[in-house]
Amino acid sequence: MRLDLSSKITLDRTPQRLYKPENDFEEYTLTRYEKIPTLIYKEILRAAQKVANEIVREMQKKRAEGKSFVLGLSGGVSPTPVYEELVRLHREEGVSFKNLVVFNTYEYYPIEDPTHSNLQALKDILLNHIDIHPSNIYSPDATVEKDLIAKKCEEFDMDLQRLGELDYLLLGLGSKGNIGFNMPGSNLYSQTRLVMLDGDLRKDMAHVFGSMDKVPVSGITMGIGDMLKAKHITLLAWGEQKAESIKEMVEGKVADSVPASILQRHEDVNVVIDLSAAGSLTRISYPWLVTNCDWSDKLIRRAIVWLCDKVNKPILKLTNKDYNDYGLSELLAIYGSAYNVNIKIFNDLQHTITGWPGGKPNSDDTYRPERAFPYPKRVIIFSPHPDDDVISMGGTFQRLVNQGHEVHIAYQTSGNIAVGDEEVIRYLAVIDSIRHRFDPNNKVIIDKYKKLRDYLIHEKTKDDVDTPDILYVKGQIRREEARTADRYVGLSDENVHFLDLPFYETGKIKKNPISKQDVIIVKDFIESIKPHQIYVAGDLADPHGTHKVCLDAALAAIDMVKGEDWYKDCRVWMYRGAWMEWEIDHIEMAVPLSPEELRQKRNAILKHQSQMESAPFLGDDERLFWQRSEERNRATANLYNKLGLASYEAIEAFVEYKPID
Repeated sequence: MRLDLSSKITLDRTPQRLYKPENDFEEYTLTRYEKIPTLIYKEILRAAQKVANEIVREMQKKRAEGKSFVLGLSGGVSPTPVYEELVRLHREEGVSFKNLVVFNTYEYYPIEDPTHSNLQALKDILLNHIDIHPSNIYSPDATVEKDLIAKKCEEFDMDLQRLGELDYLLLGLGSKGNIGFNMPGSNLYSQTRLVMLDGDLRKDMAHVFGSMDKVPVSGITMGIGDMLKAKHITLLAWGEQKAESIKEMVEGKVADSVPASILQRHEDVNVVIDLSAAGSLTRISYPWLVTNCDWSDKLIRRAIVWLCDKVNKPILKLTNKDYNDYGLSELLAIYGSAYNVNIKIFNDLQHTITGWPGGKPNSDDTYRPERAFPYPKRVIIFSPHPDDDVISMGGTFQRLVNQGHEVHIAYQTSGNIAVGDEEVIRYLAVIDSIRHRFDPNNKVIIDKYKKLRDYLIHEKTKDDVDTPDILYVKGQIRREEARTADRYVGLSDENVHFLDLPFYETGKIKKNPISKQDVIIVKDFIESIKPHQIYVAGDLADPHGTHKVCLDAALAAIDMVKGEDWYKDCRVWMYRGAWMEWEIDHIEMAVPLSPEELRQKRNAILKHQSQMESAPFLGDDERLFWQRSEERNRATANLYNKLGLASYEAIEAFVEYKPID
């Protein structure tokens, strides 16, 4: 059972030679814009193994010299695969860490609950699972009195100096280009100090602490000046949400607005990233600027879209001069003229547009993204949370229903933790009013109402986890909102399914890893429908990670059924959620929406009332989900129009997923 297939999605645009050069000459050519050595891996696991082995190798060299190995560690998602590999090396290959000395590079301040500290997170994932001596673990003191903070920071720096500075520093890259808690504007020569955490960073941390109000307003961080003294630095970043920050730090100028860019001045530093995080680097995104290209249809499309933006022209108005002026003369040599390339790409994009996402019956489907037959189709729409279906593809959902297909919605998680307590109190009051009218002596409801209401209003503190009863009520709220939205679209209750995947049901922000049980639930459901179309959420920019786990569960299940006869007539389409849209060179099906259809989509989203202003985890985007969705869909339509295609109110975009052998 393959549980990490989402990390292997490459979308057919990046030849291996662009991220794994064949020789030094190729590497120098491809990386001419890169000011920091950058290693790109197709798989995160391979990258993590490389870094973990490097750490172990350097540590063992120091042990052979009878010396300690001083390692700086960061928290967050990026270093986690490396820590897991280090634990594996200890358990399975007997690697000893007795000469390891660790410095935690940052800590929240103040910390009321030690279980939420960055140090505890490092212990849980690494330090408690290897044979490091506890006295060799150094960390900023998150419990010190306020008037002693400066003294403790100075002592932390002195300990670092006494041990000869860091031999190796492992960093993650923050969403603001920060390293540790060194945010934009930090002094590039700063030392360990107290810093105030800005609103965006605190929002990023809300998933760790449970809610925004639980995140400390400040933190203690190792300074950039301290970090630069490390003998070697490796910075890690995974995922497309880091792509722009990677481009700024690797290819941009050194600037305090991007603190990580200061690493350009270090003599021994590597950036280790996956293909998604590398997506905005010149050699990956615009390879024609640095090398001769292997011109696939999608790369040509990307180049033409880029050229249109540069010269501010639609596709059919591009000239030979435009191609020559912007380094795309190769395409003229291949196709003979700008006209030939223009027509090819214009038609290519035109053929992605369809008002029949399930296929138009009794029509020539040669140039349509979906087959005309079978008709009607059995369709499954997988939705990670109970609103992603209408947020991400509500217009397409509506069309599939209106055009007569047998549509099934499968909500993969309950979404219960994303319901505010005030919503529960309101619904409990309604239940109690109904009880008072129809069954005034129902002691079970009377007692349960009082117990839950008193707990939420008078007893629950910001650090308390919801009780199973409260989680049940929150889950039911999400279910009924989803059913209401689906009925509005025209779907019957019998076609609405709630899978409640076990990985999600922890009652906490932190979820369990994906398991075989999650996959089997999805697999059994798929086999019960035997669909002709499957829609899955391919949005990996979800800041809380649930979308990725749900995608992995769906892809693992598809991997298990792809050999069955019925699957030969099934296609899988990936949509994206409220965070990021597919780039136009990837889009294979574009479903246009009229103004009325866009209003209907908004109305369906608004049925999820608990997810409006009071939702706990809206992320760092101030817009509500319906606003994000409409602006995203309108932006896609505007891009098509700017390229010279028809003008639509909005467009929902999809990419086909083909199972990996």
